[in-house]
Amino acid sequence: MTAAPVDTLDAEDGGGVEAFAQAQRIVEALLFASAVPLSAEALGRAIPAGIAVEQVLARLVESYATRGVNLRQVAGGWAFRTAPDLGYLLAAEAEPPRKLSRAALEVLSIIAYHQPVTRAEIEEIRGVATAKGTLDILLEAGWVRLRGRRRSPGRPVTYGTTPGFLDHFGLDRIDDLPGLEELKGTGFIEGRLTRDLQVPVPDDDPGLRDDEDPLGDLFSPLDDGEGGPQQG
Repeated sequence: MTAAPVDTLDAEDGGGVEAFAQAQRIVEALLFASAVPLSAEALGRAIPAGIAVEQVLARLVESYATRGVNLRQVAGGWAFRTAPDLGYLLAAEAEPPRKLSRAALEVLSIIAYHQPVTRAEIEEIRGVATAKGTLDILLEAGWVRLRGRRRSPGRPVTYGTTPGFLDHFGLDRIDDLPGLEELKGTGFIEGRLTRDLQVPVPDDDPGLRDDEDPLGDLFSPLDDGEGGPQQG
């Protein structure tokens, strides 16, 4: 959901100037107090009836555009973030960034683009086995989640990304991830392309697919696809 252009706002409609100003204060307070992005729907339920939350958000986006924090759409919701040009000021206060191994980055990328995906499918795409600790790191970071069980022999668990993944990487939606042409343009995969290489359109719909069952009892035996020619 993109905020409505500010020039379409009319604070006289649906509650008047005072109601609109109060709605801005409520939304501003909720966003500053929240540790996670908030959806427009959740914010809309907190403001006076008759006030369009899209217009409130648009006004706040404009108000904070030149300030030390900006209002941005991330992970399907709205959140205040430090203005990009001031990020260096907080570098000393921030926790050291989580450093992922090349294997973890590859696994995370495969999950993001191919979800829902099993461990065996990850290994097939990578061409090497995936150490259990690699997936544990991604689960602990809150960027990957267990989705369900594949309807196949052994009922292996399927993996997908989380809203925390979108938030951490500054994405509003999973399809904001770069496509093949964008990856080529950055030079990130230059020289590594095969003729049949395809980058799928990512989809993180939380609903289970036709070939997935609910996780059920997590303490029952799982086939997570162990095995492979080498660990990575």
